[in-house]
Amino acid sequence: MNQEKKKSYMLDKNIHYRLLSDDTNSAAYNMAKDEALVKSFEEFDLPILRLYSWEKSFTIGVSQKIKDYDYLKQYKNNCAKRITGGGVLFHGHDLSYCLIIPVSFMKNLNVKESYEKICTFLLQFYKELGLNAIYAKDDKNTQLSKSSFCQVGFEAYDILVNGIKIGGNAQRRTKKLIFQHGSIPIKALEDEDSKNRKNEIGHCLNEFDIHLTYKDAKVRLANAFEKTFNTSLKLSTLNKKEEEHLRSLLKDTHDDTRK
Repeated sequence: MNQEKKKSYMLDKNIHYRLLSDDTNSAAYNMAKDEALVKSFEEFDLPILRLYSWEKSFTIGVSQKIKDYDYLKQYKNNCAKRITGGGVLFHGHDLSYCLIIPVSFMKNLNVKESYEKICTFLLQFYKELGLNAIYAKDDKNTQLSKSSFCQVGFEAYDILVNGIKIGGNAQRRTKKLIFQHGSIPIKALEDEDSKNRKNEIGHCLNEFDIHLTYKDAKVRLANAFEKTFNTSLKLSTLNKKEEEHLRSLLKDTHDDTRK
């Protein structure tokens, strides 16, 4: 691509995002698809927003070891590693997003500043639900802390409502792209074990008397994204390159479970 095209791409604020809207899937599928999108992305590709939900499962950070956790039998081996860091995160009650943008979109921002910029669409989403959502760093009564359970610790750009953590995010950067994903806890898990492990699983929107279906939450989140960044989302599917990476990653995951 010549220099003039590069310049216009980086400065064009009207460029649209690809929207990938997925149904409920396993942890292995969801994490393989995130990784396939990252592996396939080129510097001047259209940015991507993916929205998806989960079977009852859990994920762990890229540097963690699944064998270190005691949940495998309980979750019927429905688990996977994320391509970002952090501890264990439980799923089956949450709507997740992943965002992939060229580094040039945030070229003047450091990691913390890019977190704050990207997460503004989440604040807008909660605001339109009637909730006063803020970053953990802006709550004078919250002490930032780490935890082996992602929904329990307080990172600077975790989102709080009335002092209660309602969502977390993680980011990874390469020379070409910024990848960020996070989860919005929509509803409480109803099984007795989950009720007894609230201190590990965390809180949800139900506790604020907000009851959304995943479909409704996707629409609201997409609208908040378009409004916040003054852009448009165009429904998309995987291209050939992305499909090939996804098949390969899922095969590798399947082979690993048989060893």
